[in-house]
Amino acid sequence: MALQQAELIPIYQHLHQIPELGLEEHETQAYLLQLISQMPQDFLTVKKVAAVPTALLVKVSGHKHDYRIGYRTDIDGLPVTEATDLPFASKHPGKMHACGHDIHMTVALGILSYFAENQPETDMIFLFQPAEENASGGKRLYESGALDDWMPDEIFAFHDNPDLPAGAIGCRLGTLFAGTCEIHAHLTGKSGHAAFPHNANDMVVAGSALVQQLQTIVSRNVDPIQSGVVTLGHFTAGTIGNVIAGEAQIDGTIRALTQEMNAHIQRRVRTITEGIALAYDCNIDLTLHQGGYYPVENNDAITADFIDYMQAKDDVNFIETQPAMTGEDFGYLIQQIPGTMFWLGVDSPYSLHSEHMVPDTSAIMAGVNAMTGFLTHRNELQK
Repeated sequence: MALQQAELIPIYQHLHQIPELGLEEHETQAYLLQLISQMPQDFLTVKKVAAVPTALLVKVSGHKHDYRIGYRTDIDGLPVTEATDLPFASKHPGKMHACGHDIHMTVALGILSYFAENQPETDMIFLFQPAEENASGGKRLYESGALDDWMPDEIFAFHDNPDLPAGAIGCRLGTLFAGTCEIHAHLTGKSGHAAFPHNANDMVVAGSALVQQLQTIVSRNVDPIQSGVVTLGHFTAGTIGNVIAGEAQIDGTIRALTQEMNAHIQRRVRTITEGIALAYDCNIDLTLHQGGYYPVENNDAITADFIDYMQAKDDVNFIETQPAMTGEDFGYLIQQIPGTMFWLGVDSPYSLHSEHMVPDTSAIMAGVNAMTGFLTHRNELQK
């Protein structure tokens, strides 16, 4: 029998206790393999990925093999010290499933268990993907070639949302999540005594100018009808008040709802940085790292079908949502494979990545039921 609420809650609780950081998810992978091995094996094929050792792919063989539907879940945790006081709190010090990937995996297992017992019309490919949080796991998995023989024709995924009612399905046409890009700037000048500034080249001053100028990009270079974010959250320089700093480090992030806007902001960051280096006669080593964190741009036709299906179901609480400036490496996969990402409400007073984040687990079965129904519907379209 497919996994139900009574079986899924203990699975979620166990996964919650064993969070692992990106590309280190060995215990998580072993537990997933154990659970999958207990499902009927008539239609299942499991594949590990040598180039991405903690990834796991599962194919459910359908009646016909000329079309494949993909479903992706992420499996990594965060470097967060849990403060929930749950009886099943993290057993791994300094690590927590604060972003809800334990919920994601549990729902995926529920969906997989259904199709393991109910052979789909088409092949289905389940991607248990590592390193969503920190190392572009989706891009790594795609570029590894592991999907070449199992490449989905369309793909789906969700992210839990503490601001939506438990079990609600949220989605929209167009962009759901922003694309992101990391900013890392190392400034090098010349240190010196505070009493002799003319003999030094102060990187506190140069760094401050860089911060101020980068903050003009959104206000003066981005169409106000569109969206963009430049946040510089880290600035370190110097050691003591009477020594002029010869070095500084500035780190931040870019967020934009289209890849074109992200690239535009990146170009402005480079140009302004070059200008500050020239104006302050210093060296600035600038790194812009986007990796696989592209905007999550939902496919129009597939997403319209998803929304129509969910709105028509009496047992689904569908909510049309606005774009979010959060990042997701599913953006890379959905650039390669048409598909849809959506929200699953988990109704928590605490935000994603909070050490207090506790989702409402009634969302699990709601997510499983909604997606087994929808994926069956997508299968039927291929008859």
